[in-house]
Amino acid sequence: MRRLAPFALAVGLVAAITATAAAQPGPSHVCLALARDLQQSARPLEGRALAEALFEAASLDCPGIAADMLARGASVTARNRTGATALTLASARGAGEVVDLLLAAGAALDHRDLRGATPLLHAARAKRRPMVRRLLAAGADPDAADIKGVTPLIAAAFNGDARMVQQLIEGGAEPGRADASGKDAMIYAAGRGFAQVVSVLIAAGVDVAAPRGNGLTPLMWAAGHANDAPEREAIAAAGALVAAGADLSPVDKRGRDALMIAAERGHAAMVAWLLEQGADPSRRDHAGARAADLVASPELRRLLAR
Repeated sequence: MRRLAPFALAVGLVAAITATAAAQPGPSHVCLALARDLQQSARPLEGRALAEALFEAASLDCPGIAADMLARGASVTARNRTGATALTLASARGAGEVVDLLLAAGAALDHRDLRGATPLLHAARAKRRPMVRRLLAAGADPDAADIKGVTPLIAAAFNGDARMVQQLIEGGAEPGRADASGKDAMIYAAGRGFAQVVSVLIAAGVDVAAPRGNGLTPLMWAAGHANDAPEREAIAAAGALVAAGADLSPVDKRGRDALMIAAERGHAAMVAWLLEQGADPSRRDHAGARAADLVASPELRRLLAR
């Protein structure tokens, strides 16, 4: 069977990488290992093996190997078992040089894998801010959503990356677009206590008052924020919403307002802050319960009884 020893990959590329690979771990070391694996493989580099080698080079950020595979005829349209192309893998890895090579070779910028995710969405989910910038500059669709309706902007908001959210908005992303569950970037940012993201979205004109699914407003999501969100950040997010015009009085489909939701979730600092803002602890939901009736903590119940 053919081997790679006579080819540039085994000679020029391995020699070029060896000088730095021994000195430090990282991409050079990884790429050298990949080059050696390819050199020692008994499989001829053609067909599926060639595509797999390109996938590996993209996943590991090895532009020299990627260029060699493309020169040997590797197809940029080849897909792995998840429907991802080499461009998808390189984008998720943040492999800028590899992405440039693939785009120059004709890779589909907005290719969707089996879950409908584009390279830009993969980059956003992987928190690859420079890659997001690169793909947007290349013309990637900023609003391309996966099968669940998740857009790159929603992914960036979920991750709490305010700079990426700004990047995507400047790149043309629709800031108020919702996913299949009815939640938009504002809801994810508020519910996870990402105050900076909330502020960016407010500046972009996202409605802070309109109810989303089940009648829940962004303020209600901030009030009932995720348990792993620092309470101070969640309160900052709620404060930004109130300053932008969010009202404390709306209720969800159960008849519960932001104070009731915070109380039920056991968020004492948020409850105290909402009371300071004028929330009414005497209000009752559709079942007749007040905020104090929804808490398990005696201390919180006393706070609500004042």
